[in-house]
Amino acid sequence: MLASGGGSNLQAIHDHLAAAGPAAAADLVLVVSDRRDAGALTRARGWNAPAVHLPKERLDDLGTLLAEHRVTLIALAGFLRLVPVDVVRGFRGRIVNVHPALLPKFGGPGMYGAKVHAAVLAAGETVSGPTVHFVDEEYDRGAIIAQQPVPVLANDTVDALAARVLAAEHQLYPACVSAVVSGAVHLDAHGRVRGTPPVPQATP
Repeated sequence: MLASGGGSNLQAIHDHLAAAGPAAAADLVLVVSDRRDAGALTRARGWNAPAVHLPKERLDDLGTLLAEHRVTLIALAGFLRLVPVDVVRGFRGRIVNVHPALLPKFGGPGMYGAKVHAAVLAAGETVSGPTVHFVDEEYDRGAIIAQQPVPVLANDTVDALAARVLAAEHQLYPACVSAVVSGAVHLDAHGRVRGTPPVPQATP
């Protein structure tokens, strides 16, 4: 998993896999962050999982690092750097991301964190929510695996909306990761999502 921040989605996926026990679809074999002080690295070290700080100046080394740890699937969890093209292409159909809006709206370069929720509110949207998608060479443009609608309330603030969308991410993302790892969902040769994506839960 690649993360730049506190790692709450990393925690959600870790907990999902741990709860499945021996039946888990995957093992968490590596956590990488471009920030030395990222909470995601602290969480990983607490589980005795390999945790590596890879600064932006060394991101070209990511492919080598993934090979060393025999990584077969990459999940981005608030990773704010553009993944090197060689990695994206080498992991086609095996690299996923979660975005805190209903793509294709409110995505692209610079659209992350509070900026996304502020844009949703400014646009007067009545529904938002996370999108899990495969990653390609463009920010937030990969094929969509699943989305979970979250109502935008009349009195919402950026923080309030962000908290509800994040809670939905913690439900949807681990289920999507497991579906991709198990083969229940895959990307076909034409870039289309095939299989049975997780059914989003109702969000109050």
